[in-house]
This record gives sequence, C-alpha cells and structure tokens, in this order.
Amino acid sequence: MKKGVCFILALSLLWSMSGCSSDAGEETKNVTLNTPVPEQESVQPKETTSPQEAGEETVAEQVLLDEQGIIITAKSLDKSGWFGPELKLLIENNSDKDLTVQVRSASVNGFMVETMMSADVAQGKKANDSLVFSDNDIDKCGITTVGVMEFSFHIFTTDGWETYLDSEQLRVETSAYETLTDTYDATGIELYEGNGITIRSKGLQTEGTVFGPELFLYIENNSEKAITVQVRDTSVNGFMVDSLLSEEVLPGKKAVGGMTLMNSTLEENEITTITDMEFSFHIFESDGWDTIVDTDVISLTIE
Repeated sequence: MKKGVCFILALSLLWSMSGCSSDAGEETKNVTLNTPVPEQESVQPKETTSPQEAGEETVAEQVLLDEQGIIITAKSLDKSGWFGPELKLLIENNSDKDLTVQVRSASVNGFMVETMMSADVAQGKKANDSLVFSDNDIDKCGITTVGVMEFSFHIFTTDGWETYLDSEQLRVETSAYETLTDTYDATGIELYEGNGITIRSKGLQTEGTVFGPELFLYIENNSEKAITVQVRDTSVNGFMVDSLLSEEVLPGKKAVGGMTLMNSTLEENEITTITDMEFSFHIFESDGWDTIVDTDVISLTIE
C-alpha cells in the first residue's frame, strides 16, 4: 500500500504547472474590484444537513467494478480515519498481470476533493485497502455529512506503469443521501464568469496556512467538459510573486480551493501586509489541454 503517493504527485504537478508567467504580448484588460475581501471567518461555507447526526453514514456492500478480470467491491465507510473518511474496498485481481489501483477525479456531495489510495495487487491475489477522502478539502467545503462519493479508478501495470484500465465515473451513495440538504454560501467577489464557469473570491486567509497566504476561491463548472483552473502573472503590492493553483473541476461539479501566495517570494520582497493583488486565470480542458480562456488581468484591493 502506498498511501500518500497521490498527494505527493499532486503537489509536484501543481508546482510544475502553476507558473507565474504567460506568453509575451498577451492582451489583457484590467478589472479593478474595490470591494474589501471578507475576513477569515467569511471563508468558511455554511451547510444545513438532515437530522441524521454526522458520523452515522453507512454504505451498502456493492460491486463497483467488474471488468477485465478486476473486481472492486465497496465494503463499508469509516469516517474516523486519520486523514479523512475512508471507503473500505476489496480488490480482486484475476488478470495475468501485477496491477496497481489508484483513484482519479473524486468528489463528495458535488465538491471536488483530493484522495489517497495506491494499492498493489499481484495477479491472482486479493487486497483490502481504503480510499481516503481528504479531511482538509471536505472541511473547506463545509461538508459534515457524506451523502454521495464519485470517482474513477485508474489501474496500471505495477512494473511498467502501462495503463490497464480507466473506469467510468462511479457513484456510491450513503445512507444519508436521500435526506441530505447541503447549502453552500456561494457569494463572494466575482472574478470570472463565462463559458459556463464561475469563479468567486471567498476571502484571503493569512493565518494557519502552510506555504503562504491563500485566496480562497469558489469554482463552479456548468460546462460540458472537465476543466482545470490555474493562475498566471501574480503580483502583490506591485511585486511579482510565486503563486500556486491548479484545480480540476468535472462538469456539473464545484470546488473550493486556495490560491497560495508563496511565503518565500513575499519575504524576498519584504511584504508583510497585502494591500493589492493582480493575476489572471488560465483555464483549459483537463483532457486535451486545449485552452478555454486566458482571462483579463484581475485586480483586487485588500482593505
């Protein structure tokens, strides 16, 4: 079992894909938003749930995948996991290859979340493993009751890393699904609206972050394609700084993510208080990497 691999790979991918520069000569239009960014307490979303208390959710045992000699069965849901809720899985490898099973494009209650799972299963063998949904992401989305989990399996040969099987998007409903009512506060400063995509600022958080201050974003994808949102050309108080953002959002899904302003470059420029920010979004199709839009420069005044 190689839990943590997904997080490490994801962090490496974000770092490599979220640079601060774009093609020279790109036309931009400044859009100044003078509305004050909300204080930290406004970052947290609101949720109303069914009377069922958090932690009581269960899932019925069910076969999720039965293809090409691979059978994956959901056994139970454990919400007391160290890193987040754990969907217990039984994996049976009846193929003639040693395989590794991972997960892609996961969401909980319609919000994209990171997961941890990497299970090696030799040919003719079985394995019990857990699909872990990140508590950090779940908390950002204000989810206390898990109603529905969606994801796909990415299965490849353990030795050669050759793709063996990519499943369709799978869905697991919990016992709380029928009575679950989540209401997310999607208000905020509108940063971009177009192509079926909405991005709003939920506020700047400066305390308790790992790599630097985070501008929390609400992203909604009502288009027909999976999208990835990244940031380009970020400046703070007139100084260019390194920033980090790469959010994948499937069609019909939402995401709450943080655009990180790296402490290292803030310190290099002796920035202790953020008064204004400028940046643009690079939005592209997750599958083909075709550009959907490079937004105009967005200017935020922080008061």
